[in-house]
Amino acid sequence: MSKINPGEISALIKEQIEKYSKEIKTDNVGTVISVGDGIALVHGLDEAMAGELLEFEDNVYGMVLNLERDHVGAVILDESTNIKEGDRVKTSGRILEVPVGEALLGRAINPLGKAIDGLGSIETSQTRPLEKKAPGVMSRKSVEEPLQTGIKVLDALVPIGRGQRELIIGDRKTGKTSIALDTIINQKEEDVICIYVAIGQKESTVAQVQQMLKKHGADEYTIIVSASASEPAPLLYLAPYAGVSIGEYFMHQGKSVLVVYDDLSKHATAYRELSLLLRRPPGREAFPGDVFYLHSRLLERAAKLNDDLGGGSITALPIIETQAGDISAYIPTNVISITDGQIFLQSDLFNSGVRPAINAGLSVSRVGGSAQIKAIKKVSGTLRLDLASYRELEAFTQFGSDLDEATRKKLDRGKRTVEVLKQGLHEVMPVNKQVISIFALTNGHFDDVKVENISRFESELHEFFDRDETGKKLLDEIKTKKALPDSDALSSVIEKFKKSFA
Repeated sequence: MSKINPGEISALIKEQIEKYSKEIKTDNVGTVISVGDGIALVHGLDEAMAGELLEFEDNVYGMVLNLERDHVGAVILDESTNIKEGDRVKTSGRILEVPVGEALLGRAINPLGKAIDGLGSIETSQTRPLEKKAPGVMSRKSVEEPLQTGIKVLDALVPIGRGQRELIIGDRKTGKTSIALDTIINQKEEDVICIYVAIGQKESTVAQVQQMLKKHGADEYTIIVSASASEPAPLLYLAPYAGVSIGEYFMHQGKSVLVVYDDLSKHATAYRELSLLLRRPPGREAFPGDVFYLHSRLLERAAKLNDDLGGGSITALPIIETQAGDISAYIPTNVISITDGQIFLQSDLFNSGVRPAINAGLSVSRVGGSAQIKAIKKVSGTLRLDLASYRELEAFTQFGSDLDEATRKKLDRGKRTVEVLKQGLHEVMPVNKQVISIFALTNGHFDDVKVENISRFESELHEFFDRDETGKKLLDEIKTKKALPDSDALSSVIEKFKKSFA
C-alpha cells in the first residue's frame, strides 16, 4: 500500500481553492395564471423582456408579447394543450432567434427554423434574432440596379429595383402569387437568393409551389418559410420576420436577396387574433392600433446597403389580398403607404384573358427608370400612355361605330400592345428579348400582323434572332452593354424575318 504524501494533498487543495469561483445562477421563474387559445398569462416574471423566449414545462416554448403591471402575456409556440394553470415558466434571457446560413438553401422550414420538407434536420450553427432594427438612412444607398422579373409588362412599365419594396395587390385568384413565383424563377441567371414566405396557405399549395420551383431549377437558390393555415396564429405572426432575418444574413454578406410575403393580409389577421386574445383594444376593422407598425418594421428591413457595408440588398414583394378590388381598406392603405409602389391586378382583366392582369393605370413604381436598363427604358417610353389612351378609347368607342382614321389606328395599336404584353404562366423572358418585342411594337412592326397571330409572330421572331448572325450579335449587345443597339440594324433584322413569316 503506497503512502499518501500530506504535501501533495495540501498542494491539491490549494489548487482547487484557487480555481474555485463563486457563481450563483438565478432563474426568473413564474407561474401560469390562465391559459387558452394559444395565449398564457404568467405571474412572477418581473425581469421578462418583450419578445423574450419563455420555457414552459414539457419543452414547450413561448414568446412574451404583453408586459403588464402584475403579469406578462405570452404566445405559445406549440400546439401543445398540456400547459395548465399553476405550471412553472422560466425566462431564457434570449430574444427569439431563427437559424440562418447556406444550409437552408433548397429547404422548406417553419418560422422556428425546423425542417418541414422531410429531408432531415438542417445543420447550421448560426442564428439571427427575428426582430431587428432596420438599417438607418446612412447605411443605405439609392436603388439603382434592376431586379429583372422576366415579365414584359413589369420590366417595361413597373420596374423593380434591388432593395425596393413593391406591393402586389389584387383580389383572390388574379395571379398575385404567380407574378412573385415567376420573378423567383427568373433569378436563375441573376445571382439572387430568394425566400418565399407562405403565411396561412394550405400545406398542399406550399407543396405545389415547392414542386414547381424544383421543376424550373429554382429550388437551389430558394428557401421556403411556411406557416400553414393549420398552424397556431403565433407561427403565422412570426413567419415573415423569420424570412427577412434569414435574408439579412445573406444581405450582410453582400448578396442580393428577394423576399416574397404571401400574404400580409393573413399575417394581419393572425396578429389581430393574438391582440384581441391579449386584450389589446381593437381599432379600425378590429385591428389593434399598432398594426401599421407590425408591417412597417418588417418592410423597412428591405434595403440596398451602401458599399462600405458590402452593397447587399433585400427586395421585398409583399402580397395583399383585396375584397372586390377595394384598395382603400385599412390594411391595403397601410401597406401602400409603406411600400415604394404597387402592382395592381384586376379581376376584370384576368377574366377577359389579359394575363398577367396588371392595371397599368393604377400600378406604379416610385423608383421608376432608375431600376431599368437603358435599352428597355428607351423602347418603353410611350408604352404606358399608349395603353392608358387605348383603355380610354376602348370604353368610349364601344357605343359608336363611326371612327376616324387616327382613332382606328390608336385602337389597333392598343390591341396589339395588350397582346404583346400578355405572357403565359411561368414563361419568363430574358430582358434582351423583351427589348426586341417592345421595340418591334413601338416602331410599328406589329401593325400589319393580325391580332390572333401576334403571339406566334413574337415567339418566331425571337427564334429568328437566335439563328440570324446579325440578330445574335444584337441580342448579345443588349445583354452586355444594356443599351439599345442601332435602330436601323434592329429594324432590318425584323423586316428580314417578316418576309419569311407566313
